Amino acid sequence: MDIKQLDYFVHVAELGSFTKAASLLSIAQSALSHQVRHLEVELKQVLLYRNGRGVTLTDAGKRLLSHARGILIQVHRARDELGVARGTPVGHVVLGLPATLARFLTVPLVKAFRGSFPGASCGIIEALSVPIIDALSAGRVDIGLVYNPMPSPNVEIIPIREHKMFLISSKANRASPRAQQVPMKNLPQYPLILPSRPNANRMRIEAQLAYRGLKPTIAFEVDGIASLLDLVHEDYGHTVLPLSSLRGHRFAPEFLARPIVTPKLTIQLSLVVSATRQMTPLTRGFLALVRETVDKILFLDEPVAIVKRGAIARR
Repeated sequence: MDIKQLDYFVHVAELGSFTKAASLLSIAQSALSHQVRHLEVELKQVLLYRNGRGVTLTDAGKRLLSHARGILIQVHRARDELGVARGTPVGHVVLGLPATLARFLTVPLVKAFRGSFPGASCGIIEALSVPIIDALSAGRVDIGLVYNPMPSPNVEIIPIREHKMFLISSKANRASPRAQQVPMKNLPQYPLILPSRPNANRMRIEAQLAYRGLKPTIAFEVDGIASLLDLVHEDYGHTVLPLSSLRGHRFAPEFLARPIVTPKLTIQLSLVVSATRQMTPLTRGFLALVRETVDKILFLDEPVAIVKRGAIARR
């Protein structure tokens, strides 16, 4: 086995095609096939099923893919560490963001990254909090910005701030009580549109109600926040979200946001990094940059930005 063979195998496995992988790697398809075949001979395992539509992984191939990704990431990190001796941090770093935050954090983060680390590159993926943490554990993500991360020996959690949670309703809704606040015990009275489990918001709401012997009334399960808010706007139900989720939504002025109180419902926003892998100078630098950008974009003007666009019930 050598690094090149593993890299070729990962490309073929992820793209599901020798043709696509050869094009991306800028090598002849025959040479690529030859290298992957050598890897199979050395391991005495069939790694890929070849068919007319491309390739699929065998059980052995699936196991090797997990190891190969980790090996390649460690090789890249070793190169990055050595590259620091030449000056500014170099290499590649990957950040995972929830879609609700990626909408207004991606551009400022990329702009700040380019200015701070001109010799490096970054990747940003959008996913729910649980998949981001899974990707972090697997080595596919270096830093995650997530809601309510569960303690784990593999993950270091850096709390940033607790978001207040609001019951979001359409202003057109006349059936629900018009109280300025929503007591926690009254939350089951509202038909909710929420993401499916294990979404962090959903799990937080259910846990807090369960402590009181209650459970939410689920009208619909929708995993996309934009689509979920569209349904709330059309008065198919209510939802529970932090105010930041309303930013940039086309119907933001037409929502009514009421704080959930007694007790106050909050959700923790945190940064997460691996507790088992040493951070590179680039990862440490980007982590500080993400923290600074999140504080600036999310929190400095959050109430003002939302009040101007929509309606918030006064506490």
